[in-house]
Formats: sequence, C-alpha cells, structure tokens
Amino acid sequence: MSRRRDQENRHRSLEKKCRSLGEKSRALFSWILAGSFLCAMSASAFADEQAEHEQLRQFLEQSISASDSFEDRFDAEVWLVDMSARLQVFVRDPAARLHLLQDIHRYASRSQLPPELVLAVIEVESHFDRYAVSRAGAQGLMQVMPFWKDEIGRPGDNLTQNSTNLSYGCRILQFYLQREQGRLSSALARYNGNLGSRSYSDKVEAAWRRSWRAEPLNWR
Repeated sequence: MSRRRDQENRHRSLEKKCRSLGEKSRALFSWILAGSFLCAMSASAFADEQAEHEQLRQFLEQSISASDSFEDRFDAEVWLVDMSARLQVFVRDPAARLHLLQDIHRYASRSQLPPELVLAVIEVESHFDRYAVSRAGAQGLMQVMPFWKDEIGRPGDNLTQNSTNLSYGCRILQFYLQREQGRLSSALARYNGNLGSRSYSDKVEAAWRRSWRAEPLNWR
C-alpha cells in the first residue's frame, strides 16, 4: 500500500510539473506573438512617418525652387523653414504654411515691405483666417475693405483668396508708408483707420516682437 501511494504521489507531482511547463510555454508563446505584433505596428508607423517626411521634403524643395521673390535658393530655404516653424501655431498643415509664406513673401517684396511686418499685421488683423470678416465688413487675411474693389474697377475680385487679399493689403500699407515718409506707426494707424492713435501699431509691434522678428524695424 505504501509503495502504491508513493507511486501515485510521484505521478500527481509529474502531472503538475507538466501542466506548469505547458502554461509557461503558452505564456512565452503569447508574449513572443504580442511582441512581434507590436514590432510590426512600430515598423508600419515608422514607415508612414518616413513617407510623410519624404513627401514634405519634396514639397519643400519644389516650393523653395519656385520662390521667385528670393534672391537665391539658400535665402528661400532659410526664411521658409524659419517662418514655417513660427507659423505652425496658426496654420497646422505644413503644405498650407509653405504656400502661404511664399505668397506673403512675394507680395510683401513687390510692395517693398518686410514680410515679417506683413506677418505681424495678419496676426493682428485675422489670426491667419482667410475667411475672417470684421464688424465693419473688412475681409480676409489683411482685412481689406471691399469698396476698394470698386474703386479700382475690379468688382469681381475675391478678397478671401490669399493672393488677392495680400496684393491689396500690401499695396495699401505701402501707400500709407510712403505717404507717412517711412513712419511705421503712423502708416499702420492709417491702415487701421485710426490716425493719431498708437494702439494699433503697438499691437502689431507686439506681435512682431513676439513671433516674427528677424531684421530690425524702426517703430517710430
């Protein structure tokens, strides 16, 4: 009897060990399978990120090459990359940022205005919302009054289109800057329709110093 009980005990012990080994094997297999799945997901995410990076690189290269308002490609690359990082707070899409910055630089340069000044004006006027409309009816990025379209015989112009709005706004600011003989604060007050007050120019200056400052500007 004693020998039989010993055999039964050894048999039960062996069964327990086998079950334990089987459970550990299954756990190890599950862990390996989960690890493989996570690695596959990480590899896929990395591939997607790399593909997006390459697309952005190609787009940036094309944008820089097409930036006709810059003196050379290096100037374009430095300015666009720098300002794109600053503009990210207002415009999330990288391609949209580059398109917008190209337009701003182009129309500011044609109007002999520092593009960083135009960026500061847009921040104050519309926060880069092309569809912004003021209580007075001013429209678009630089909040241009629609009556100007009739004044110059172009009633069909769309002021929510960035290039059109920037063309109007930059030329209007250029006119006032010339009229004020380069006095920036007075020109900005005229642009805002608030001649004699520095409140508007102070807001633009604050935005410029906070977000867009590059070359020095005379804020007299």
